[in-house]
Amino acid sequence: MEYQIDIPKVKKMHGNIWENIKKTFSFRKGFGEPLPIFGHYGGLFQCGSEILVMHTDGVGTKVLVAQELGKYDTVGIDAVAMSVNDILCVGGEPLVGVDYLALAKEDTELVEEITKGLVKGAEESNCAIIGGETAIMPDIIKGGEKPFDLAFTVVGRIKKQIYGNEIAQGDVIVGLASNGLHSNGYTLARKVLTSKEWKEEMLKPTKIYASAILEMIDVCDVHGIAHITGGAFTKVVRLNNNVGYEIELPEPEGIFKELSKSVELENMVKTFNMGIGMLVILPQDRADTIINIAKKHDIDADIVGKITTEKGVVVKCKDKKMKIA
Repeated sequence: MEYQIDIPKVKKMHGNIWENIKKTFSFRKGFGEPLPIFGHYGGLFQCGSEILVMHTDGVGTKVLVAQELGKYDTVGIDAVAMSVNDILCVGGEPLVGVDYLALAKEDTELVEEITKGLVKGAEESNCAIIGGETAIMPDIIKGGEKPFDLAFTVVGRIKKQIYGNEIAQGDVIVGLASNGLHSNGYTLARKVLTSKEWKEEMLKPTKIYASAILEMIDVCDVHGIAHITGGAFTKVVRLNNNVGYEIELPEPEGIFKELSKSVELENMVKTFNMGIGMLVILPQDRADTIINIAKKHDIDADIVGKITTEKGVVVKCKDKKMKIA
């Protein structure tokens, strides 16, 4: 049986969290005052003339794949990537970050390997790691030969405010290629892909899009950016829920083709990135510029959709049309 997240229940949970945490906004006025932008890819706050953005994320059950293969030097890249790629979606430039590493026991070799990935991810993001926390918690962190959990928090500055409010009918959606599964959907993927070959494919680190996206927002009038992570293409509506998104996905290839042998197509597009790690929304006459910038950074890119007047998200894949949000 497929494992499927109850997306409406998750959205309700997020709404409940927001109703509680927004009460804390009044605790801070003036320097460091929060900006009330709910449901986006980062939390924003004002510091003098600068707007800063902050986000935290983890690697999830991908750490179990690293344990199975005994390879730990890439999951740090994933931890950095998941937070950095999110703040790019609001026009944020990564500045600094801190990591959180929870271990079952002291393990110098394991920590050194994980740190290699963190440093590599920071290098690709042009982001300094200025500290962090290591916790030894044998009663909580369990499972596998070297159990651990990993998360990363990044702080960036807003180079250009891209909150999705400018998205309009006539805009096109450009898809930037992913590097495989990235770091989402692993609870399901691990049940389906059991061979060593596919586990090695699953361990490919998440693509970091910082250099490409920052150049794009410098030279183009970008209206919206979506990082395709948990919930996959259902979450595009977080950019602007007053418009519609029509997205045509490529025929599943590689690891996605293998997954599609066991997972229903609609569940696929609600769970996995299907080969597209980021979506960039902008006027049609600027699409070629964005595509050329992506290719300059060794990222395949193409127009994969358009903005419509019918609210929600419609995905076309393998001659099937699905309204998923």
